[in-house]
Amino acid sequence: MMPKAKFMIGNEAIAAAAIHAGVSVAAGYPGTPSTEIIENIKRLGQDVYVEWSINEKIAFETAYGAAISGGSGLVAVKHVGLNVASDPLFSSSYTGINGSLVIVSADDSSMWSSQNEQDNRFYGLHALIPVLEPYDVQSAYDLTMKAFEISRRFHHPVIVRTTTRIGHVRSRVVYSDDHEPQRGRVVKDPSTYVLAPENARNDRKKQLERWHSISDYLASLCSYDPGEGDAIIITGGISYSYVRETLDETGIHANVLRLDATVPVPEKTILKYVNGMKRVLVVEENDPVIEMQVADILLKNGIMVEFHGKDLIPMEGEMTFEKLKGGLYTFYGMKYEGSILQDEPLTPRPPALCPGCPHRSSFYDIKKGLSRVSMQNSFFSGDIGCYTLGALPPFREQDAATNMGSSLGISNGVFRSTDAVPVAVIGDSTFFHSGMEGVANAVYNRTAELIVVLDNRSTAMTGQQPSPSTAIDIGNVCRAMGVEYVETFDPFDAESGEKSIQNAAEYVKNTGKPAVVIAKRACALEVLDKIDSETPKAYVDQDKCTGCTICYNFFTCPSILPLSNKKATIDDSCIGCGACVEVCPFNAISVKGEKPVGWDEAWNA
Repeated sequence: MMPKAKFMIGNEAIAAAAIHAGVSVAAGYPGTPSTEIIENIKRLGQDVYVEWSINEKIAFETAYGAAISGGSGLVAVKHVGLNVASDPLFSSSYTGINGSLVIVSADDSSMWSSQNEQDNRFYGLHALIPVLEPYDVQSAYDLTMKAFEISRRFHHPVIVRTTTRIGHVRSRVVYSDDHEPQRGRVVKDPSTYVLAPENARNDRKKQLERWHSISDYLASLCSYDPGEGDAIIITGGISYSYVRETLDETGIHANVLRLDATVPVPEKTILKYVNGMKRVLVVEENDPVIEMQVADILLKNGIMVEFHGKDLIPMEGEMTFEKLKGGLYTFYGMKYEGSILQDEPLTPRPPALCPGCPHRSSFYDIKKGLSRVSMQNSFFSGDIGCYTLGALPPFREQDAATNMGSSLGISNGVFRSTDAVPVAVIGDSTFFHSGMEGVANAVYNRTAELIVVLDNRSTAMTGQQPSPSTAIDIGNVCRAMGVEYVETFDPFDAESGEKSIQNAAEYVKNTGKPAVVIAKRACALEVLDKIDSETPKAYVDQDKCTGCTICYNFFTCPSILPLSNKKATIDDSCIGCGACVEVCPFNAISVKGEKPVGWDEAWNA
């Protein structure tokens, strides 16, 4: 059949390639910039089993199990998610697989939606897993197809390392037809897959044999653009696209070697194309992964050239034309004046919780409840989610938020170091991802901490993927783990919420045991998705409003705006949730309009 073409974002291209390569099991955990991969496999792959797993480790093991059985498995995670899955990642390289296993690591250069910009190509070096790097949307499709082919051919996992720009840019993709999902069968091979020391030693020998075979095979995954002179640029991934466009713009006729497999860098390829060259420039985004490997190859083979990489191309942040041109012009002995267009300073616009977000009410209730027991200055150990915005004024209820599930471990350390009762704030999806262990530890080691779970019934920050809390009651989980004080409240009921926080804090102070309080109300976006008709609206009675500023300065709903006389008004972005009614001490705010059918049920789902 004739090839087909379609405009796709990079993540859809990866999903389509997985389906066309015969993936039968795909799993992941939501996280920008990887989320759309699993969403598109679910949308497009009718015969593929797809799941949002509890965390990345389970997602990895799910795909790994499918590959052990001879099926085709894919796991898609953001870069920091691979940290969570690193244990089975290393094991999969030792054991190999009977089918195919492709690991998509979506790295977030410049940290647009992440706590760091770690370069996961290092996982390939460390675990001896080959890494393929797309340089545009078409190559995201092609190299994902190639990854499945390599994995099945060598019975070894393969990493496809993409980035935010690759995953979210859109272009035309030529693609092939679907293949039937490659399913597995039960395989009983304990001598390979039970990693007792004796078996692991044998697996290690086989791993190294596969690694050498894969290294030789990858020599063909490159492209050479001949130019002029005795200098060569070696690049890969998104950086190649920047290099090619910059060279075309500047008229520099450079020799360019593009590596589609950046781990391991094939020695034969480097020796072939560097031969006769006197100067080498390695251009890559983030860490010097290609640079270190190329330098090692040249040194080992006694090749002396003028060698440049991160001394000219910055390590920090995404590749940009400014960064590339600065390094490229220096390499070629040219003067770069910088861009004619200068960026104008932008007015700061801090992120805000959505209108109707229950987390806003929760933070308001927490602060007022703690003030009743003189704990408003407690250490707030936060976590990863929409509620991380609680670190901003006026709430300032996140003093640390470093990684998924960190709230409970860090709060334990703070308590042990200071004897001051901390407050751990964690979301519902994160609770199941990596928070339950912290709760168990608090019970086992008797940590005096107040644990607040913000249950908005959704993995909201990454696009409202479903949360396990809709199927598993968080309160029951905590009770089963031995937490004696567990209470649930509606954050929109301010008085009840404040009282719940107060009572739980007093319990912790009096008993020295952990307490769990669950603020339970659905994400506003989830509610709006379920409602077809017009929503109610909140209004301010200007005769009753005193201009106290509480609603817009201390509750900070973006729908509530100050007037020149300090009184409040509410704009059209209001969704009529009614949370502001509770916080006005002068009863100046009311909600008008009929509730749509299913309104209350949606909020309390």
